[in-house]
Amino acid sequence: MTYFLVTFVLMLVVIAIMAIGVIFGRRAIKGSCGGGMSKAECVCVEKCDKRKKLDAAAQAKNSIQV
Repeated sequence: MTYFLVTFVLMLVVIAIMAIGVIFGRRAIKGSCGGGMSKAECVCVEKCDKRKKLDAAAQAKNSIQV
């Protein structure tokens, strides 16, 4: 039980530090721009290569259907 409580408190401290960093940094948490979802929004300032390819493929598909 002691290990559980120590681990739980440690995780709470880590989450709190991350939250404080996001609040004072005023920037979105960065992640993969590619994403696993088809309509995932990219919060990156500059899109990564994977997201650029996905956007180009979607645009090409839309231009063919129109």
